[in-house]
Amino acid sequence: MKSARSKTPARKPISRLKGSNMVSKDPVQVYCRLRPMQSPTDVSCMRIASDMMTIVITPPESAANFRTIINKEIQTTFSHVFMSHVTQREIFKTVALPLVKNLIHGRNGLLFTYGVTGSGKTYTMTGESQDTGIMPRCLDVIFNTIANYQTKKFVFKPDKLNGFDVQSQTDAMLDRQHELHAGLSHRGRFDNKYRKIDSDGDSNPIMAHERNESQNVSVEPDNAYAVFVTYVEIYNNSVYDLLDEDDIRTKTLQSKIVREDGNKNMYVHAVTEIEVKSAEEAFELFQRGQRKRRVAHTALNAESSRSHSVFTIRLVQAPLDGEGEQVIQDKRVVCVSQLSLVDLAGSERTNRTKNTGQRLREAGNINNSLMTLRSCLEILRENQSQGTNKIVPYRDSKLTHLFKNYFDGEGQVRMIVCINPRADDYDETIQVMKFAEMTQEVHIARSNPVKLDLGFTPGRRQANKIFKEARSKLEKEGRPEAADLNIDLGLVYSLGGSFPQLETVASDNDQIIQSLIQYLEQRINKRNILRADLHKKQEDFRRTLMGIEQENVNLKIEVASLRAASTQQKRKISALEGHVCKSETQIDVLLCKLNSANERIQILEQELKDRDLALNQRLIDKQRVKQRYNTKIQVETDKLNKEFEMRLRQQREHLQNQVKKKDDKLRLVQQIIVDENDINPTIASKKHQVSELTTRVVSPDRDTRVARKDRIPISNPRYRRSQSADRWIDHRPQTLVPVGTVLQPMMQRRRSVTQLTSPKEITDGASRYCLVAQEHDTDGELETKLYKGDILPTSGGGAQVVFNDMECLKQSSPKARKRTGPDEEGLDQVDISTLTEMKRPRV
Repeated sequence: MKSARSKTPARKPISRLKGSNMVSKDPVQVYCRLRPMQSPTDVSCMRIASDMMTIVITPPESAANFRTIINKEIQTTFSHVFMSHVTQREIFKTVALPLVKNLIHGRNGLLFTYGVTGSGKTYTMTGESQDTGIMPRCLDVIFNTIANYQTKKFVFKPDKLNGFDVQSQTDAMLDRQHELHAGLSHRGRFDNKYRKIDSDGDSNPIMAHERNESQNVSVEPDNAYAVFVTYVEIYNNSVYDLLDEDDIRTKTLQSKIVREDGNKNMYVHAVTEIEVKSAEEAFELFQRGQRKRRVAHTALNAESSRSHSVFTIRLVQAPLDGEGEQVIQDKRVVCVSQLSLVDLAGSERTNRTKNTGQRLREAGNINNSLMTLRSCLEILRENQSQGTNKIVPYRDSKLTHLFKNYFDGEGQVRMIVCINPRADDYDETIQVMKFAEMTQEVHIARSNPVKLDLGFTPGRRQANKIFKEARSKLEKEGRPEAADLNIDLGLVYSLGGSFPQLETVASDNDQIIQSLIQYLEQRINKRNILRADLHKKQEDFRRTLMGIEQENVNLKIEVASLRAASTQQKRKISALEGHVCKSETQIDVLLCKLNSANERIQILEQELKDRDLALNQRLIDKQRVKQRYNTKIQVETDKLNKEFEMRLRQQREHLQNQVKKKDDKLRLVQQIIVDENDINPTIASKKHQVSELTTRVVSPDRDTRVARKDRIPISNPRYRRSQSADRWIDHRPQTLVPVGTVLQPMMQRRRSVTQLTSPKEITDGASRYCLVAQEHDTDGELETKLYKGDILPTSGGGAQVVFNDMECLKQSSPKARKRTGPDEEGLDQVDISTLTEMKRPRV
């Protein structure tokens, strides 16, 4: 039997360089998994040796180079070979569990699944709902381990440059609130989109995650942890983000760029990196990206992966502060490790898959990327075995460019080769075997992550937890001083871990000596720090003891003084007690006097109330008598007013009769003058005088008025008025003083006004006008004059007032007047103190 790579020269031992820069390396571990036969009629061309590390391949007669093959059996050795009946759990424990342990301890890891299309790569990586694969089991172990040590969300935040920042609790809380308000609606739309795809028959239906791994690994309890995941695919030599939510809305994936960060590590720029808090949440994100991964139907596989998928788990950890409560706000103490799980697309030959068009282009890009991976591994092997320094073409493919750091010594690399043992797949399988055997000859430098030792006490998280529980218990018991208690853990009084492993490889190997020197120097520095801290604590303890002793002496002095003061206070208290007894006796006497005084006051108050009642009754009786007399006065007053009004009315009628008699006499005289006009000149002259008088003093019987100068009529000659329809306008200004006389001008129908504002107020149904005025005479007595006239319409349609009479009203005492005629007989009988004198002067 011979190896699958018969044309390759035998392995040479790797030459170790001399000097202090010797670096330990580990080979790439390659595992093989055989897929069960799909049909009972299929013929196998492989068998496994008894050591479970070697596969013996027998070329079938249908092989392409069957006739040229000399040896009919080819052997290929792996780190371990898994038979078809091996469970997913066993494969995980053997291959992936060590990588998970390295991830938690701060080391990187890379795991490939490689093989022909349809050989079971995706099943090995993902599995089924009843029997999950490597990726879900890795998530289970990680979250089982850090379940009690996770930070709250957004304490660690990606800085978009492949690193992480440490945020305060306030900023983290603001980010959580923003995610709560802004992220739910987007998630709902995306979930609806996925449900629609699944109902139409998606090739990758939703697979519920169930916990399949309950074990955990050792972890540093004084660190805070957070898990971030990314999921990308490399399709046609372009990198696409499968978790980008913007791409879901636009339905087109945007190509990403592979860049190098400040620590020379490769990463996908602007990739979506999501923090997860449980294995279920991480697996849900994986399912979300799995729906967008490109798969297609080929002749060899109904659901063939047409791209390389990379699911990366990044574990971020940082130590807690001295109190074991908050994460240290320093980016330098943050340790980031990652585990990349890569499901490579199947290697295939186009003459078997019958691909054309787009599928043929995809197969070409897949094969090119796999060939670039093989070329890079071959050049690495050649540089390591022969000591050459050839340039490794990492940049020829995005797959090798992205994982350049792993092959340069930034983590452990493992590969699972999935094999279909059917004789029909021999030609593709033998190429996979050759690639796997060559890969095992590549050695990767072992990474030793350096963690910054801050010198904090181990177990401070648990100590802080116990301290808080004890303090809360004391507070519940009603001891408020427990709130002021503080915990001080201090430094760790330990010189470090055990000595490094001393394994001599060569006599002149300086690596062990250098590592030992470095360890001893670190140990000496730690001892000096601890010694200084111990000396400081001793001095602090000594000062504390001296302070306590001094305080004790001061307290003794204070106690002695307090005792003396207490004795003196007791004497004062005894004296005060005697004084209090005397005061109480006096108080009792005063209380008796006070009670008697209160009783006397009550009696006096009762007497006062009785007198007030009697006085009120007298006032009520007086008020009733007063009201009775007021009623009688009011009755007598009304009776006198009625009698006075009656007498006044009689006097007014008497005066009107006298005025009427005088008017009759005047008219009789006028008639006599008219009748005797022609008797004699003397009588004629008298008649002329009387006519002139009548012309000047307008008689109410005449309708025509003539001016004194030119005797030209100024009124309408056709106007005639009826004396029986006279209506007066009584014009009395507001400034008149009321005289209160009994005798008043007689106007049967009148309208009283105080001010004339327009001619319509005179001509509106009135024919007589009376103006009232007041003035003082020579004796200083108030004299009222009434100017009377006729209202006549003018030829132009207006109106004019022609005054023809005046009355003068004057008040005087009736006892001072002399009675001059029989016309005034009735005045003696008027029971008033004033009377009105009436005159008719000429106008």
